[in-house]
Amino acid sequence: MTSLKRLGWWALDYIYAGWQQLASLFRSAVPDRYSEGNLVLPAIVLLPGVYEGWLFLEPAASRLNALGFRVFSVPELGLNRRPVPEAAASVAKFLAKLGESHGITECILLAHSKGGLIGKRAMLDAVLCPDISLKYDAGTPVPAPPAPVEVLGLVAVATPFSGSPYAKYLLSRTLRDFSPVDAVLLALQADTALNHKIVSIYPEFDPHIPGGSALAGAVNIELPIAGHFRTLHDETLLDAVTHAVQGLAAEA
Repeated sequence: MTSLKRLGWWALDYIYAGWQQLASLFRSAVPDRYSEGNLVLPAIVLLPGVYEGWLFLEPAASRLNALGFRVFSVPELGLNRRPVPEAAASVAKFLAKLGESHGITECILLAHSKGGLIGKRAMLDAVLCPDISLKYDAGTPVPAPPAPVEVLGLVAVATPFSGSPYAKYLLSRTLRDFSPVDAVLLALQADTALNHKIVSIYPEFDPHIPGGSALAGAVNIELPIAGHFRTLHDETLLDAVTHAVQGLAAEA
């Protein structure tokens, strides 16, 4: 791809992202109808990228909901500026509340960009610190809390699992967290215990992640498309996301 064409993709990507961010001001919450669906299927929990709202993932969310999946977002993430470990803790708390309010016991995380890092961290934290289902008080059993929501897997779109070389040149501390030498990112990259539960989907050219989003031990799917944001409404990517989600659901 020529330098001029790459520059064009940069411009189109930012125009699309800007439009979606503007639209997010008026549509900050997932429609109530998205919480309805087939109770047998796992729920879908959306994890957008940095400075993004759930609306960036609406094309995939709408398609999955039409197939019967219940879809939820995590309001506590806000504009997703907090460090990955803090954001992952918010996701864990949201999942606990989701289980209590909707009786959900299984879910699949659907993420874009930074959301994939948060999703992986949340999955690892759930394994390291599982909920205790039965406690005792002076020898007397206390009623068990609702069963924790099990994360069946993560479908990550254009996630910088190995960082981006551009990050170190950015002024924002939030964006510099994507540096390939960031300690949090390196620790997350080194822990491969749950990589087999991750499907990483990414374009052959991503203007923000030139090194790609391949993750060792995961199912890696490179698509013949280009962009970081605009790809989220590309039919090729939506087909890949749908197939990945259905595959993880079928394995449960």
